[in-house]
Amino acid sequence: MQAGLSWAIVLKKREAFRKAFDNFNPKKIAKYNDVKIESLLGNAEIIRNRQKVRAAVRNAHAFLEIQKEYGSFSSYIWSFVNNKPIINAYGEEKDIPPRSMESDVMSKALIKRGFSFVGSTICYAFMQAAGMVNDHLTDCFRYGVLSKRKRRGG
Repeated sequence: MQAGLSWAIVLKKREAFRKAFDNFNPKKIAKYNDVKIESLLGNAEIIRNRQKVRAAVRNAHAFLEIQKEYGSFSSYIWSFVNNKPIINAYGEEKDIPPRSMESDVMSKALIKRGFSFVGSTICYAFMQAAGMVNDHLTDCFRYGVLSKRKRRGG
């Protein structure tokens, strides 16, 4: 839903999205039909973009296929960083890139598997949020703690 919008807008609506999209359960979302989609498009508490809502349903299908093939979505997605976080060392916020070679590859792979609204910039933001990339500034108290992690979940 974030594509083309600020994170602040999306995060402000997070709880409404959670409720509207069945607590983000991909098995439930993959079963959404036209009636459910129209219901979502009538919900003023969420972002009501038809293409994005339909993409959420398609993405749920693609997510479940990856889970089935790889055992978990996590196993698949972490493969883009060889199962260990990328530790960058930026001193200023302006130096943090909006995307990377890994997010470019991830985006293309996800699109090939049927995902929508997964451009490289969105993939990079996901990688940051999931801990796949440590872009905390070097003087941030979290930088050192997160830099010690050697692999996912570590």
